[in-house]
Amino acid sequence: MFDLEVSKLAVIGAVALVVIGPEKMPRVARTMGTLFGKAQRYISDVKAEVNRTMEMEDLKKMKESMDSAMTDVQSSVLNATTQLNQGIADLGQEATSTDNNNSFLPYWQPQQPEYKHPGKNWRLKRSAMPHWYKARQGVRTKALSGAARVARFRPTGLS
Repeated sequence: MFDLEVSKLAVIGAVALVVIGPEKMPRVARTMGTLFGKAQRYISDVKAEVNRTMEMEDLKKMKESMDSAMTDVQSSVLNATTQLNQGIADLGQEATSTDNNNSFLPYWQPQQPEYKHPGKNWRLKRSAMPHWYKARQGVRTKALSGAARVARFRPTGLS
């Protein structure tokens, strides 16, 4: 873009030294360096954004091709199932037309199980609780005999 050679850079540096002066030259060089670094970072960010958009376009094209392939497979499966169902229906009609007592059903349908209410089994519910929760809530987890209960809750001051 810019045709900067070493001789041109030396002339620019000499003019800058004369115009700016030797006292302010290091500060100006530092400022120019930071500005140059910011410009390089900005350019690299723009390049990365362009690359990302190109990759997104590639992914969109790939998605479109996958969608078209999926619709093709779906239509072929749908056609195959309709042909299969038509063949089964034809076999069922042939079987019912040749059978006089109609003992053959064209489609075997499994018997549905009878509905059973799940119920609320409180024992199962209590056993499914975590032990730490039972201890925190004060739920008894172990059965104590009468003698053990008396021994546990016996006042300590009495002899």
